[in-house]
Amino acid sequence: MKLTFLGAAREVTGSKHLITTKKGLKILLDCGMYQGKGLETDAMNRDLGFDPTEIDFLILSHAHIDHSGLIPYIYKLGFRGTVLCTPATRDLCAIMLADAGRIQVADVNTFNKKRKALGEEPVEPIYTEEDAQACMSCFISVPYHKPFNIEGEVTVQFFDAGHILGSSCVYLEIKDGRRLIKLGFTGDIGRYDKHILKDPEPFPQVDYLIMESTYGDRLHTTIDNAEQELLMAVLDTCTKKKGKLIIPSFAIGRAQEIIYALDRLSNADLLPDIDVFVDSPLSVSATNIMRLHEECFGPSILEYMKSDPDPFGFDRLQYIQSVEASKALNVRHKPCVIISASGMMEAGRVKHHIANHIENPATTILCVGYCEPKTLGAKIMRGDKEVSIFGHMHEVRAELRRIESLSGHGDYSEMINYIGCQEKKKLKKIFLVHGEAETQEHFRTTLNEVGWKRVAIPEFREEVEL
Repeated sequence: MKLTFLGAAREVTGSKHLITTKKGLKILLDCGMYQGKGLETDAMNRDLGFDPTEIDFLILSHAHIDHSGLIPYIYKLGFRGTVLCTPATRDLCAIMLADAGRIQVADVNTFNKKRKALGEEPVEPIYTEEDAQACMSCFISVPYHKPFNIEGEVTVQFFDAGHILGSSCVYLEIKDGRRLIKLGFTGDIGRYDKHILKDPEPFPQVDYLIMESTYGDRLHTTIDNAEQELLMAVLDTCTKKKGKLIIPSFAIGRAQEIIYALDRLSNADLLPDIDVFVDSPLSVSATNIMRLHEECFGPSILEYMKSDPDPFGFDRLQYIQSVEASKALNVRHKPCVIISASGMMEAGRVKHHIANHIENPATTILCVGYCEPKTLGAKIMRGDKEVSIFGHMHEVRAELRRIESLSGHGDYSEMINYIGCQEKKKLKKIFLVHGEAETQEHFRTTLNEVGWKRVAIPEFREEVEL
């Protein structure tokens, strides 16, 4: 059996790993989009490294675009296999991939205006909203823990990875001649003791493990600290400075964590009398989907919902859909909180809010997650004095804050805890993916120190015989 690493190899985005069995069955683990790499991104996304028409099954760990975002593209190129994922992942993909298609078209239209001015030929979007809607016909939902048999050769099971709604660790049993190879793919590993989702759960013993490593070089503060840090950001910005607190947030997972934290603060009468806006149509849709999947909720929020049936809504919270209402926030003079996508500040409505407020010292930009080094978010948060937004230079005068503990990714201690369900002697090799190269080297050293000796960091497009 052959395993080929086609994405997220010494990179944080673009998750794609191809399994080719002895009988020639081709199974793709994730089909993610590269994000946040500037002009390189488009070419990297178009150059797949495989023929989509040859893929028999695509097994999807979760709905984030860096894991699912190229599914419409391979469908456009002829993929007609089956996409297997959990029910919540399927529901999220239905809105997220369509949104990504709209963004592709909008970005290309803007880019083509510049090309036309230079006398250059226009380019086509990677895919459209229509491609995204069409590819959903390939999806089949499989509940957690239910074995799914693929052509009598492979058995698939999903185990809750606790990262976002519906996220999973993929467990595969693959017949390879007379051998039975057990392969695990963690997808993205969540944190423990979260307020909404269940903890990452153990998975059966494997021979080989493909493991994420995003935060393989750091430790988070506890999640309970995040709520207090969020409250202080609100009080300092909206009460003391009379300004706006802008929270760039991933629409799936992170936005709901923030909304729930504010709901708890509101119910505890700790939140000041200010308006809170969720200005992201995708976040609105994702929150509604989250309400439908209580099977993914942990005991903490289920207990909370006995006294507050809607943990994603309170009196001063408003969900915004229209462009007009979004634009109105930029000319609003009252203090408020604005939660808006995208988390890396590269696109979406939050980019407009930042452009309109970044030069105002009364504004606070609160970063609550990872920003790929080349993104606008990373440039702002590392302290660049000026940044380019929509082609215009802006002086960074807003206050900058960060809450690391709201991350959906486990730190290196939590990731080591997660694989504690495996026996070291039986696990033949760990392949680290989905992390920056330097971070992965640090994590490999840490794993070695605690007894995991057989750890590899695959190169891009490296092939391994298992």
